[in-house]
Amino acid sequence: MRTQLLVPALLSFPAAILAQNNITCPQTPSPFPKAGTFAKFSTLPDPFVYLDGTTRVQSKEEWYQCRQPEILKLLQEYQYGYYPDHSAETVTATRSGNTVTINVAAGGKTGSFKASINLPKTTSAGGAPVVIAIGGIDNNAYLNQGIAVVTFDYTSVSPDSNGKSGAFWALYNGKDIGVLTAWAWGFHRVLDALIITAPEIDSTKVGVTGCSRLGKAALAAGLFDTRITVTMPMSSGVQGLGPYRYTTLSGQGENLENSKSGAGWWSNSVLGTFVNQAERLPFDAHTIAAALAPRALIIDQGQGDPYTNSKATAIVVYPAARLVYNWLGVADQIGMAIRSGGHCDMSGYTNVLPFVAKVLKGTAMSRNYNDLSPWSAMPEAYPWSSLVPKA
Repeated sequence: MRTQLLVPALLSFPAAILAQNNITCPQTPSPFPKAGTFAKFSTLPDPFVYLDGTTRVQSKEEWYQCRQPEILKLLQEYQYGYYPDHSAETVTATRSGNTVTINVAAGGKTGSFKASINLPKTTSAGGAPVVIAIGGIDNNAYLNQGIAVVTFDYTSVSPDSNGKSGAFWALYNGKDIGVLTAWAWGFHRVLDALIITAPEIDSTKVGVTGCSRLGKAALAAGLFDTRITVTMPMSSGVQGLGPYRYTTLSGQGENLENSKSGAGWWSNSVLGTFVNQAERLPFDAHTIAAALAPRALIIDQGQGDPYTNSKATAIVVYPAARLVYNWLGVADQIGMAIRSGGHCDMSGYTNVLPFVAKVLKGTAMSRNYNDLSPWSAMPEAYPWSSLVPKA
């Protein structure tokens, strides 16, 4: 079976409408600029300014047709590595009980891994929505809401190391691609397999989640496949939704330098050229979040997390990304879920569940996921807020 990723620009503005608007996109620099050529910005970069540094987005149509695709390109260039061409892959899958074996072939090579399906007791005629989880999740909380949970062994896709074993590297060894992207690819191939083998699941209503480094991977999964309905990164930190700037805001010390030193394989080699000059990065975590719009994003962070700078994620990254969502008219599709507790507490999954159930099932929700208590937004971190284009 062959599947193809949707083009992000077509999410809200069909090609015919875009053509009628006669939009010409600014040219993305080629080759991409080197790290040392960028100016330093201590505040979050303006997501409405193109990589050329001067041109600003003027309309929603232009965002979807021009700027959002440019963001996806620059994130692959400077952080993730380039996502493989899925149109060149053939995906097949077989199912035995609730175990699915996924086989991917490309370029005369093959890779294989497995996923496990957990179904709710009852499903609607169209099938149950699903959350694909990498690492542990509170299965029962979701199953009791009528949401299926599918898990896969990420180490069989790629180890959390420089080792090039697993299904992804069987196909793409030698590519300058981060392990986060490899794991994201695993999410996507699991979804392909569910479409093939699991009629009990509604593959048009899909969440992706994971915590810590696996939360970073879930964010990448949502970013690079528009079939993902809601992205649920938990305690994700730097290279997730923790900022590269403002890393000392709450004394929670993950930053570019120690993440690259401790797990350099998460990203491509280019990100390492920004070590000790992270303020030159032409993006930050809010840019990644904004590139998901108009699809849903719910962010979980614990107040007592000693690793992933929860405060800065909540008061710097989230409100900056929400400005883009609000401008696009989809402010209800992004939320911040702050809880007591620490890093990767299992309670995080119930913390985001009302938002996820609203998105996947249309369930009524009373919680305000724009509440940043006990903190408050820090608008000085995104001074370009006054320059946001008129809706």
